Amino acid sequence: MAPAESTGTRRLFFALWPDAPLREELLRRRALLKPSGWRAVPAHNLHLTLLFLGNQPSSALGDIDALGGQLGLERSRLRLDRFGWFPGARVLWLGGSAPDPIQAWVDALSSGMDSLGLSVERRPFKPHVTLFRRVLEAPDLPEPEPLDWSVRGLSLIESLPSRPYQVLRTWSVN
Repeated sequence: MAPAESTGTRRLFFALWPDAPLREELLRRRALLKPSGWRAVPAHNLHLTLLFLGNQPSSALGDIDALGGQLGLERSRLRLDRFGWFPGARVLWLGGSAPDPIQAWVDALSSGMDSLGLSVERRPFKPHVTLFRRVLEAPDLPEPEPLDWSVRGLSLIESLPSRPYQVLRTWSVN
């Protein structure tokens, strides 16, 4: 794991991190869209957030890391089959429905953070990969070719200002 930043907190999230071929497929689907002043998420930052942890004390990183390692991860498939827009966040995404195993991971991670006494933002889990930011109005969206993601692992990610996301740890599925 990377050394702690000097601020005393780390901005973290648990995510599904695509491999290179899947990342290319995400970019191929993103190319179907016609951005109008939108800001594309850099290709190296494309991911699917399971649980956003926000700023957490650097001293809790070991416990958070252990939490990820305690999940009984089993191979799962996730189908991303529609584009969508979150007006509040002003993001355009490619997403789908949460299969039971992945929803169970989200629930276990959330409960685990509670047991550690660490608060996280509570939102219903809606599996999606953010493709664009600063999307101010609802665009007309085409129907993408479905993309099947064979989930092979869970990652703990750190968000650092003006830098690519840093994968701190990845746990493989059984």
